[in-house]
Amino acid sequence: MTNRDRIGLTWISFFSYALTGAVVIVTGMVLENIADYFQLPVAQMSNTFTFLNAGILVAVFLNAWLMEIIPLKRQLIFGFVLMVLAILGLMTSHSLSVFSLCMFVLGVVSGITMSIGTFLITHLYEGRQRGSRLLFTDSFFSMAGTIFPIIAAAILARSLPWYWVYACIGVIYVAIFVLALCFEFPVLGKKAPNQPQGEKEKWGVGVLLLSIAALCYILGQLGFIGWVPLYATKTMGMDISQAGGLVGNFWTSYMIGMWAFSAILRFFDPQRIVTVLALLATALMYWFVSSTDASMLKWIMISLGFFSSAIYTTIITLGSLQTKVSSPKLVNFILTCGTVGTMLTFVVTGPIVEKGGAHAALLTSNGLYAVVFVMCLLLGFVSKHKLHGHMSAH
Repeated sequence: MTNRDRIGLTWISFFSYALTGAVVIVTGMVLENIADYFQLPVAQMSNTFTFLNAGILVAVFLNAWLMEIIPLKRQLIFGFVLMVLAILGLMTSHSLSVFSLCMFVLGVVSGITMSIGTFLITHLYEGRQRGSRLLFTDSFFSMAGTIFPIIAAAILARSLPWYWVYACIGVIYVAIFVLALCFEFPVLGKKAPNQPQGEKEKWGVGVLLLSIAALCYILGQLGFIGWVPLYATKTMGMDISQAGGLVGNFWTSYMIGMWAFSAILRFFDPQRIVTVLALLATALMYWFVSSTDASMLKWIMISLGFFSSAIYTTIITLGSLQTKVSSPKLVNFILTCGTVGTMLTFVVTGPIVEKGGAHAALLTSNGLYAVVFVMCLLLGFVSKHKLHGHMSAH
């Protein structure tokens, strides 16, 4: 692998995370406009976004096997065609079933690119360098979370149709498509060089704990972020731009946190740091949910974004260090569990909001963060990351 290819593939990974971040995070911003467009109540409309999350889940799950059958470059070119078709479908159709199908396709495309992006980073980098690279890659998810709500707000404020938000997101895939044509990808599967043949991977209890942590973390985070705007406007008396500002504050400090931790993580044991961060994030979220002072919410959001930024990627890094060689199947399994969390976001929180309001959904998210802390704590007793991490730590 030449250095030029390594740099090109790393940029594809960056953009793949930005794409998924943009697709997932704008949901809260465009939800009301889309509900008006289809003349449905918001809670019911939020269920159709389960198709988006289901698409991501299906793609990440299947890609553990497909990566070894279909070359990565071909998958990305195919994804570009699907992306164009989905955006055209959103722009031209007024049917709810076509909307759901297009959302599913957008999810599939995001899932394919994100699983390829994650695998490329774990394939190209080793040891602690892998952790810091994954963190930097994941910062593009939150960078999109900072930029695209602003773009969405600008589009909606000018009374332009909501589907232009998705057209803007499509521009990210144009960048991925162009890069994919320019660089050589690693060969996977039976043709791959230096692949230990017939060696069975032993995953261990650590992978189970990390998988539960990944699921609860993503479900907790997206459930929280998804309902913060409603909670801020209906319960705390903010206007929609202030509520959107809270979400923007979270993702901005999340991104800064990732850059900071991508430097810090090289010097600390990843299991210890993720346990401390999970505890801090749980405490900060509890403070947000129980605070009655609206002016404090902004600062709590900034702190929460910063301290929770490294949790998910450190979980994936620890997962990839549970075996001697990081395999696409193991990385994709933990990613799949995280994506199940994404898919369940509105399935779990929708009914909770209907029965107990947005505050109840935020409390549920807080409970899920507490579970993440417990899983990370237990991992300390069974993790094999020190066995497999120190050999290649840089």
